[in-house]
Amino acid sequence: MKNNIPKPFLKWAGGKSQLINDINKALPKEITKSNFTYIEPFVGSGAVLFWMLTNYRNIQKAVINDINEDLINTYKIIASKPNELIGLLQTLQEEYHALENKAEEKKEYYYQKRELYNTRNEEKSRQAALFIFLNRTCFNGLYRVNRSNAFNVPMGSYKKPTICDSSNILAVSDALQKVEILCGDYEATINKTTDNSFFYFDPPYKPLSNTSSFNSYAKDEFNDEEQIRLRNFCSLLEMKGHKWILSNSDVAGKNVNDTFFDEIYSDFSISRVKARRTINANSEKRGELNELLIKNYH
Repeated sequence: MKNNIPKPFLKWAGGKSQLINDINKALPKEITKSNFTYIEPFVGSGAVLFWMLTNYRNIQKAVINDINEDLINTYKIIASKPNELIGLLQTLQEEYHALENKAEEKKEYYYQKRELYNTRNEEKSRQAALFIFLNRTCFNGLYRVNRSNAFNVPMGSYKKPTICDSSNILAVSDALQKVEILCGDYEATINKTTDNSFFYFDPPYKPLSNTSSFNSYAKDEFNDEEQIRLRNFCSLLEMKGHKWILSNSDVAGKNVNDTFFDEIYSDFSISRVKARRTINANSEKRGELNELLIKNYH
């Protein structure tokens, strides 16, 4: 049944649904022939994770990680208490939709929930429900925090957004039963490898311009030094015999003199694929651009 196929439960800037066909074509062919461990150190909305779990039954073990504690708490609650979460989301949805024709009250409701979320004093199921509520009702589904880790995205303009997708939460919960969920620095995922492991990396992208950065997704910036640390980690995985694929922005497509990724990943295979820019206040600036797929095999 279609409803049993898990899909991302969040809107997510930079979500990878549109790149799945390209990632699928780039997968190492031998992984379909025997059991393997799938590891995703920057899980985000999980588009690739859910696609892999649905299409590769020979994933013996899956491991996901993210530095964002609120995101990982939400994954853990979906895995362990889906029905409790659904009840909380249904209440939020009913209350929010009831304010559809009361613009000021609706706005006040959103900002009250944002403030409550930022106290982080709620118990974990309620915190997860607030996380999903804000994601579904904020501007463009962005997740952005300031240096104090306060979520600061304004309210979006959706009339009656779906806040509680019960069937998908249950499908995601079912899929997560075979997934180990970690929260911390991505380097710790090396401790979860097996003889046949495959990594997919979707780190915070290097911004194409000073105004296009959506990587304030944790309170600490993922700058060029962090991109190089990630490359060093990928080199370590290569040395240990693990296969990986990584996606990032094609900064050279914006500025031919910016060869940052071509240089730091020069030892690996780099390809450029088409993606759509879907987050921009100016709709005319949304459109096709290149993204990088980098892998350590041919």
